[in-house]
Amino acid sequence: MQKLLSDKRLVLFSLLGGFFIANALIAEFIGVKIFALEDTFGWESFNWNLFGNKGSLNFTAGVLLWPLIFVLTDIINEYFGKKGVQFLSFLGVGLIIYAFLMINIAIGLAPADWWVHIAEKQGVPNMQAAFGSIFGQSSWIIVGSLVAFMVGQIVDVFIFHRIKKITGEKSIWLRATGSTLVSQFIDSFVVLYIAFVLGPQHWNISLFLAIGTVNYVYKFVMAILLTPLIYLVHYGVEKYLGNDLATQMRNEALAQG
Repeated sequence: MQKLLSDKRLVLFSLLGGFFIANALIAEFIGVKIFALEDTFGWESFNWNLFGNKGSLNFTAGVLLWPLIFVLTDIINEYFGKKGVQFLSFLGVGLIIYAFLMINIAIGLAPADWWVHIAEKQGVPNMQAAFGSIFGQSSWIIVGSLVAFMVGQIVDVFIFHRIKKITGEKSIWLRATGSTLVSQFIDSFVVLYIAFVLGPQHWNISLFLAIGTVNYVYKFVMAILLTPLIYLVHYGVEKYLGNDLATQMRNEALAQG
């Protein structure tokens, strides 16, 4: 174990990869909740009007984590290249599918009689129904989310390396934030189209465009705001690896593109 922990490449990949997959899993599960931005902060409703749809700013709770996931993607891309990102992306998708499979098995288990009504005083008359409603997401939402995640990751890696080959080691913000802005745009609309336009709810196109635009604007703003975090993590990684090893890893990662 001591030998493994002395390998800085392995330790860094494990830390970044573990946090990457943990955030992807959490985002999938909390994404079932839709929250109102104005009410959360105690603001007056913005009453936005997009594509003929009026209302408050509503988001899936998953948007809290997806910008951070794409920041992690860019850091992993920087030091481990597209092979590192691809490995973690496929592993993440596999683990998400596994998690939903196990959750559906858990939903199918016969509940204990006393447990079903245990939270009535807290306003939950049927724990089994609540458990199934929260965790038993529509297969369309799961498929849409996974497809959007993979397409977004592929686009992010491609743009990241194209920008880096042009700018070299300069302009970390440009390759990281630029690739994130494009990949988040695709992610925002692909998941909604598969889950809610093709899915059983059959959203009309104007609603799809309105919700997708609102979600992307949020992700756009978050990507900009998280730019200093990219530099902070980058500085920490460079400090941990040392200049020689960090330079070697960046060169090897760029060669993969």
